[in-house]
Amino acid sequence: MALPPSFKQAHKEDLEAIVQILVKIANRPALQIKPYLDTMLEQLLETEDRSFYETATSQEWVSAFREWVESHRGWNAPLLADKAISRESIYGERG
Repeated sequence: MALPPSFKQAHKEDLEAIVQILVKIANRPALQIKPYLDTMLEQLLETEDRSFYETATSQEWVSAFREWVESHRGWNAPLLADKAISRESIYGERG
């Protein structure tokens, strides 16, 4: 994913400032630094577009699952009778 031109234009001054700071720190010319900065920005922006299942930690999965479970607690679904879930009622004569 390349940085969209609209992104580069909207942040032109900020990107130039970052490049100049990196030029000072790295003692390298801007032409060498710019590709690295572009790659880093692409990776950061790509991370934002990734799905929950691609980026979530184990704790985030647990938390999301618990929220999902809690969202179903208010349902007033009737309970099934023991006979309705017995082996005979499920398999009939095959069972």
